[in-house]
Amino acid sequence: MPAERAGRARPGRVRIIGGSLRNSRLPVVAVDGLRPTPERVRETVFNWLAPVIAGARCLDLCAGTGAMGIEALSRGAAAVSFVERDPRLAQALRANLGRLGVSGEVAVADAQTWLRGAPQTYDVVFLDPPFALGLWSALARQLEAGGWLAAGSLVYVEWSGPAAPELPASWRVHRQGQAGAVHYVLMQA
Repeated sequence: MPAERAGRARPGRVRIIGGSLRNSRLPVVAVDGLRPTPERVRETVFNWLAPVIAGARCLDLCAGTGAMGIEALSRGAAAVSFVERDPRLAQALRANLGRLGVSGEVAVADAQTWLRGAPQTYDVVFLDPPFALGLWSALARQLEAGGWLAAGSLVYVEWSGPAAPELPASWRVHRQGQAGAVHYVLMQA
């Protein structure tokens, strides 16, 4: 991953690639560590999710721009909860939801702290924390143990580098891919 992508995000736009909001553009706020999921990766992941996304309850944990959750709403998800610790990103996410005329719950919170709250069950979870924080395993354990996952739920995980994060042993790989240094997997939880 180029150093520029791993460190400071450049302001720009992220495009929603499918569904009712197709071709909508989301402004990207310049925040350290922010790296929106690449368009071709989102396209692949949502092709994988096509059979289950309509009517699904989704959680966009460590939401950043919210592109994954907004893409899910665009493709018919019943509800999306967004969790983002940076108030600037959460504010931009709320503004984008309003501008696009869709609703979602946006919590300004650290993901680990938020997952200590009263659980709701989700059908699809997007788990893509800032790479530098290395939170995949801790968040996955909290999702698993905390009652956040509906029966048969799918969890999307994205990371950089050759070593996959340690995920719960009960989770099984449904689909996986790679785009440059970015690895991604859709797990059946």
